[in-house]
Amino acid sequence: MNELWTFGLLCFTSFFTLTNPLGAMPIFMTMTMELDAERRKKVALRATIVSFVIMLGFAVSGDFLFRFFGISINSLRIVGGIIFLIMGMDMLQARLVKTKVKESEVRSYVNDISVTPLAIPMLCGPGTITNAIVMWNNAGNWEMRGVMVLAIALVLVLVYCILRGSSRIIKLLGETGNNVMMRLMGLIVMVIAVEFFFSGLKPIVLDILEAFYRP
Repeated sequence: MNELWTFGLLCFTSFFTLTNPLGAMPIFMTMTMELDAERRKKVALRATIVSFVIMLGFAVSGDFLFRFFGISINSLRIVGGIIFLIMGMDMLQARLVKTKVKESEVRSYVNDISVTPLAIPMLCGPGTITNAIVMWNNAGNWEMRGVMVLAIALVLVLVYCILRGSSRIIKLLGETGNNVMMRLMGLIVMVIAVEFFFSGLKPIVLDILEAFYRP
């Protein structure tokens, strides 16, 4: 029983840290500031559900999928960095919502942003996916794997509550405050993009150089 509690606590703390809902909240705020409370709730709910499915999917079949397609987690980091860079440039100019949300396209917009970039790669990024694969393989039996699933579910319930609560902050800031927040977060997102990109690129370049200079 102690082993299950220890493993469950490890799963909870690692997934909560890697998911980083407090870091995702400003991006969620800037991308949903023109949506009403009900639609923000749907975006948050869909993003957390998609994240849950992706985490479990990669936990169960991650190793097989990566080997089958011949890809690595570093490639996922590079792609995530590119997505963040584009998004950060839009946010830096405070035009992310205005250029991408039209009244006739609100429903498709809600569906799109809840999957990318909120679920992937913000909530369920390379680190989270890697952690899911490693934790699943480290679980010695199905009881531990069940504890892992419960820990992920609990983390994502907390993520949903945090994202849903961001609507109050949006109302408090007002339009001017939201524009300022968007520009500030644009800078932060672009920094995250650079970190993602080069953390994925560096191991690939080192492998190439090692193969090139290998006697």
